[in-house]
Amino acid sequence: MKANENRSVLRPGDWITYADEDHQVVALSGTSVRLRSEDGAESAVLASYLMASPGFSVTGTEPLPALEPFGLLATLPDSVRMAAIKWEQHVVEVDTGLPPNAAPGTNPRPEYDPASRSLLQRAEAKATELRVSLRTVQGKRSRYAQQGLWGLVDQRMVRLSGVTGRADARLVAAIQEALEGETHSSTGTRSRLIRRVIKMVEATHGEGVVSLPSKNTFYKLIGALSTGRHTFGSSVTRRQMANRPQGPFTPTFAARPGEQVQIDSTPLDVMVVLDSGLTARADLTIAVDVATRTICAAALRPVGTKAVDASLLLARMLVPEPMRPGWSQSLRMAASRMPHRRLLEVDARMAQAAAKPVIVPDGVVIDGGKVFISDTFIRSCSRLGISVQQARPRTPTDKAIVEATFSAINTLFCQHLAGYTGPNVSRRGYRVEEQAAWTVPELQDLLDEWLVVGWQMRPHDALRDPFRPKRAISPNDMYASLVAASGYLPLVLRGEDYLELLPVAWRAINDYGIRIGYRTYDSPDLGPWRREHSGNTAKRGLWEVHFDPYDLSHVFVRTQQGWIAVPWVHLPLVTAPFADFTWQQARRLAAETGLDNTHEAAVARVLDGLLTRAEHGPDRRTAKAVGRTRAAASGLPPGTTTKADPAAEPARFAAADPPKTEVAFEVFDAHAEAERWL
Repeated sequence: MKANENRSVLRPGDWITYADEDHQVVALSGTSVRLRSEDGAESAVLASYLMASPGFSVTGTEPLPALEPFGLLATLPDSVRMAAIKWEQHVVEVDTGLPPNAAPGTNPRPEYDPASRSLLQRAEAKATELRVSLRTVQGKRSRYAQQGLWGLVDQRMVRLSGVTGRADARLVAAIQEALEGETHSSTGTRSRLIRRVIKMVEATHGEGVVSLPSKNTFYKLIGALSTGRHTFGSSVTRRQMANRPQGPFTPTFAARPGEQVQIDSTPLDVMVVLDSGLTARADLTIAVDVATRTICAAALRPVGTKAVDASLLLARMLVPEPMRPGWSQSLRMAASRMPHRRLLEVDARMAQAAAKPVIVPDGVVIDGGKVFISDTFIRSCSRLGISVQQARPRTPTDKAIVEATFSAINTLFCQHLAGYTGPNVSRRGYRVEEQAAWTVPELQDLLDEWLVVGWQMRPHDALRDPFRPKRAISPNDMYASLVAASGYLPLVLRGEDYLELLPVAWRAINDYGIRIGYRTYDSPDLGPWRREHSGNTAKRGLWEVHFDPYDLSHVFVRTQQGWIAVPWVHLPLVTAPFADFTWQQARRLAAETGLDNTHEAAVARVLDGLLTRAEHGPDRRTAKAVGRTRAAASGLPPGTTTKADPAAEPARFAAADPPKTEVAFEVFDAHAEAERWL
C-alpha cells in the first residue's frame, strides 16, 4: 500500500513534467510549489494551476486511476454488468487476498494469502481456478487499476458502429454531396435522390466500379445520412437548418431595459381590407426589448414597410401609450405593478398612460433592409444617442428574439382574427380573403389594445425569477424588477421631439385651412398665418406640416411661435356615432362596481372580450350611422353628391367631403412619401 500512497501524493524531491520540461519539487509552501528546472532556474507555481496544466505528470509513477463512467455502466445489459462485477471480485481477491465486502475477521483462502503467497502465485492460482491464462488475469488487473469496473466490461458489447456500416466510402461521399444539393431545391422523393446518386457515382468513378447496395439498404443508408436535414420534409425548414451558424449558439442577454432592442418586419398572417376594397396581407413592424421582452411599439401597414414606418416606430417607442376610449380601467398603468408613481414624477403624461413601459433603447439591432438603413432612420437614432447594429446577411439568429416574437403574435393574437390565413398554404382555410373584415387602422387599434392586455401582462416563458425559476413573470413585472435593480429611469421623448420624427409635407395655409391628400384641416389658431409667406424661400413660402399616417385626425404646423395642432374639419362628423358607442362602453365599465383592476381575472375578461371582438369583425352598424348622418346633413340620399356653393362658408368642408365609398383616414400615400425619404 505504500507504493499506492507514493503514487497519489507529491513530495519534495519528486521530479515532474511541467511546461514540456523536467522540474524537481524543491519545497511545498501552503498552496504553492517551488520548482527547480534542470538548468537551475527556480519558480513558484500554484498547486492547482500546476496539476491542471496540460502534460503534467510525476516522473517514475503510474498515472492516477480514472473514475468509472457511472452513466455508461447504468446503460449496460444486466448480464454484461454482472460478468464485470464477478471479475472485479476475482481481481480484488488476487490483489488483497479477500473479495470485496468481506465480513470483518474473514481469513483469506490459503492460495490467496498475501502472508504466504506472492502476487504472481496468487494470480497463477486464480488463472487455474477460472481455467484461463495467466495473461488474461494480469490484463484484467491492469485494466481494473486504470479504469475500475469499466475496464472489466466486455468491450465488444459497448463498441460503437458507424452509421454507414460497411458501405463503400465513395458511395457515402456521393450521397452526402447529393443531400447538400437538396438544400435549395424543391422537396423530392428518395427514389429521385437514389437516381441522382447513381449518376454521380458513375460519372465520377465509372460504371460498375462502385458496388451499389440493394434498394432497401439504399433507403436505410439515405435515412441514416439525412437525419436532422429535413431533406424530404419542409423546404423552408431545410433551408433554415442549413443556414444555422456552425459555431455554438449564444443566447442574447441584456441586464437592463433598453440595453438592446431588436427591430424587424414581416407579413402578418391576416388578410385586411385595403382602401380600394381589395384584400391583402398586412406588414407588421415591431421593436422588442431583449431584457424585458416588451414590445415597445408595433406598426401595421398594407403592403411593404417603408422608411417612414421605421421612423414612426421609433417615435411611438419613445412616448407613453395613451389610454383609448373604451379600454378597461384595469389596463391603466396606475392599476399595474409597475412603478407608476416614480414614473409619474419623471413625466406627467404617465397619469393617462396604459400599462406598457416606455423604454428608451441604448442600441437597436436591425437587418439589412433599406427601410432600416435609410438615412432618415440612421440620423434619427444618431440624434437620440441610439447605436445601430446591423445583423449579418441571412442570419436570423442575430435577432432571434424578435423573430420568435412574430411567431408568438401569430399564435396568441392573429389566429383569433377574422381573415386569419394560417402560417402556410397547407393550413389556410377556404376563401379566406372573403372573411377579411378589418381595415388597417381598425386592426392597428386592436393590436395596440392586445399588446397591453395580452402581451405585457402575460407571463413570458423566457422571463424567470432567479430565486423562483419555476415561475414565469410578465414583461411589466420584469421591467419593474430591472428598473429597481438598475437604479435609474430613462427620460422619455418630449412632445416636440415626437413631432420632429413625423413625416413632413409642405403646404400653403389658405382661407379654408390646409389640405393634405384631399383632407382639409383648419383651426382658429391659423388665423394670423392665412395666405402668409412662411419665410422659407427654398420651399417657395410653404409651411412645414407634420402628420402621423396612423392618426390622421390632426396635423401639426410649425410657426415662429411654436407648433399648432390643427384638426380635420370633418372630425366631429365622423366621430359622432362612435362617441355614442364609447359612452355606452364607459357606462358599462363604470357599472362594474367592486371590480379590482389589479386582479388577474379583470385582465382575463378584457382579453377574452378583445379576442371575441376580433374574431367576429368590426361593428358595421356604426359605419351605416356615419352614412345616415352625412345624408341627413346634405338632405340627399346616401351615396349622392352635389357641387358645393363656392360662396358659402361650408364650401371648404364640402369640397373635402369624400364619397360614401371612401373610408375615413385612408388617403395618405405612404409609398410616395417614403420614396422621398429614402
